[in-house]
Amino acid sequence: MGTYKDLTVWQKSMTLARRIYEITARYPEEERFGMVSQMRRCSVSIPSNIAEGFGRETIREHAHFLFISLGSSNELETQLILSNDFQYVGEQDY
Repeated sequence: MGTYKDLTVWQKSMTLARRIYEITARYPEEERFGMVSQMRRCSVSIPSNIAEGFGRETIREHAHFLFISLGSSNELETQLILSNDFQYVGEQDY
């Protein structure tokens, strides 16, 4: 069965979280405690909840954490759209 680390979705979400940290390091200083903090928390929440759900005993519990992860990814997408609108990120990063 493996571990959560074997899941492609977890691996890709870890890559996404690392990339968000790289991208947000270039944001304006005034966003450090606003959008940067929120985006970083969202990006970390995605693989964290996938991992936590993997360790749960029931399918229902597992699904619950996957839905939390999905919510975080939707939140992060919204923040990336705003970041693009504010021109904090270029088209390639967006």
